[in-house]
Amino acid sequence: MTRVLIADDHPVVREGVRRILQGAPEVEVVGEVGRSDEVLDAVRRLKPEVLILDIGMPGPSYLDVLAALTAAGGATRALILSAQPEEEYAVRALRGGATGYLTKGYSPPDLVDAVRQIAAGRRYVSAALAEKLALEVVDGVEKPPHELLSPRELEVLKLVAGGLSLKEIAGRLGVSPKTVSSFRARVLEKMGLKTNADLVRYALEQRLI
Repeated sequence: MTRVLIADDHPVVREGVRRILQGAPEVEVVGEVGRSDEVLDAVRRLKPEVLILDIGMPGPSYLDVLAALTAAGGATRALILSAQPEEEYAVRALRGGATGYLTKGYSPPDLVDAVRQIAAGRRYVSAALAEKLALEVVDGVEKPPHELLSPRELEVLKLVAGGLSLKEIAGRLGVSPKTVSSFRARVLEKMGLKTNADLVRYALEQRLI
């Protein structure tokens, strides 16, 4: 029996995932959490083989969660289930320690298959993502600066470029304005930019907004 923990801040999503997995007789949903800072404690208590993890929950970034899971050295493997497109987030997630990536646009059988493969010790990616990864290895193409950002930094970039204030961004992400300001400073430093206007210009050129 494969033990699964669901981590998503939307109750309707958690309910939907749980119902899908209940249709697989070899899968047992052992728990659900709605914040990223609840994940590690739930993993320690429930000892799931597979963690289904959303990337946009309130609390620490999902990359921080993945890093903590890796550092803990446990047997739990993470499947990212996200509404965010593969081309923006999947490679970063896999490099950060995830074992698989699946967007919420895929079908219920895809989710069950992903859980089965990850529980069996294999990675899970879509055919389109597998092709992208193969092309990156072959081509060695230099990545644009925003692909060096963490998911939370990229999110802050998009929100700043979209005209939101630090307070508005803080409210949306569930963090303090000071934290948002720190993210903004790191984004500017990593990308070699100086002002919000530079961020807006870059986001428009890269079609991020």
